[in-house]
Amino acid sequence: MAIPVRPAWEWPSVDPTQDTVMFACFVRLTPLLLAGLVSLQTQAAPADGFVLDKVVQVSRHGVRPPTDSAKLAKVTGRGLPNWSVPDGHLTGHGYAAAVEMGRYRGQVLRAAGLLPNGCPAPGEVFVRASPLQRTQATASALLDGLFPGCGLQPSVVQGDKDALFQADKMPFARLDPQRAEDSVLARMGGSVAGAQARYHEAEQQLRKVICGTSGACAYAAEPWQLTQDEDGRLAIKGLNTQANLGETFRLEYSEGLPLDQVAFGHGRSAQQVSQLTALTKAKYDFINDSLYIASRGGSQLMNQISLALKQGTPQAAPDPLGMPPDARFTLLVAHDTNISYLRTLLGFRWTLGDYLEGNIPPVGSLQFERYKQVASGRYFLRVAFEAQSLEQIRQLTPLSMSQPPLHADMAGAEGCVDTNAGVLCPLASALQRLDRNIDRTALTPYHYP
Repeated sequence: MAIPVRPAWEWPSVDPTQDTVMFACFVRLTPLLLAGLVSLQTQAAPADGFVLDKVVQVSRHGVRPPTDSAKLAKVTGRGLPNWSVPDGHLTGHGYAAAVEMGRYRGQVLRAAGLLPNGCPAPGEVFVRASPLQRTQATASALLDGLFPGCGLQPSVVQGDKDALFQADKMPFARLDPQRAEDSVLARMGGSVAGAQARYHEAEQQLRKVICGTSGACAYAAEPWQLTQDEDGRLAIKGLNTQANLGETFRLEYSEGLPLDQVAFGHGRSAQQVSQLTALTKAKYDFINDSLYIASRGGSQLMNQISLALKQGTPQAAPDPLGMPPDARFTLLVAHDTNISYLRTLLGFRWTLGDYLEGNIPPVGSLQFERYKQVASGRYFLRVAFEAQSLEQIRQLTPLSMSQPPLHADMAGAEGCVDTNAGVLCPLASALQRLDRNIDRTALTPYHYP
């Protein structure tokens, strides 16, 4: 299936301000694209007797402003930095960082012999983006890096919800309220108040960042409370706002804002900024890492990934709910929520650079790489997570084999082997790990254009 090429007036753009930012981004990209022209010319060769023959990649969108800056300003009682695009939209800086990640990824996949030089042939590559502006624009940026000059654009469903990415907001994957609450409470140690007490130090640190030495500060931590929104999703009132503040500070640093504007002047280094995301991590630990919640919200996406990896192998089997395109390279541009659900279903955790454990930075990518052993014809799977460091995003650092992004392989089990390509596990057993927590009652028919 060819990637749709959409006319310029349909590209993800919302207003003249954003278009100006995107133009500026392309100007800034020039040295990065030139770097790609002189990048390493590695010859495609088997890695320890394994050849890469299929990849499914799930990437988070790039750098954005807060999704509701007015609410955060009201909570803190302080003005937030001005951003160049509307709330929640991909910035020009974020576009540039995503292009660089795509350029590097293209290098790696061409060196492995998976992607051709130049533009891909019809059916070789499939790209689907979540319907939001930031995910569509990130998909375009990654494609600009992967296939410069080819004019490729992602496929996107009509409307604001795609069952692949917004399953947790749709009726077919709705949570049972009591079971969801019990699951979250178990992760909190049985008590919401007790969990909040354990994060007292992090809450105090956040207050110092917002209030400084001011005696009359509008910000006040509120008691955490389990709630359920109109989509049926569970939330922790109080913690949600604190988590959003931590993520906002990290995005400010990633965007390259002046340091006196990052976290109200308290985010002077990548390490300082990461420490301010402790409550962001807590939110994901309590909710997204609940196996029940992840299986409801992530099964639709995991099932499609599993089906794609089985295509062309002895494990291939049709699914009556719909099959993904059989492309050599599939790119799905999603949200950190999606990747956190997949991470939980897999039992895969990572700690990268200055980020806290399990963190999913902008354009962080969960990669499913299928290899074929040349001698035996057997298939193997590598699962890895890869992301630019905070400094690499902030500085728009050109990536290379000598200066790569951060990455971690999912640990293997019996039968897995360490190779130059990473940890490779027999496909059959690896697929069992992918499939074991899929809830088939949380699936719905899904068809691609």
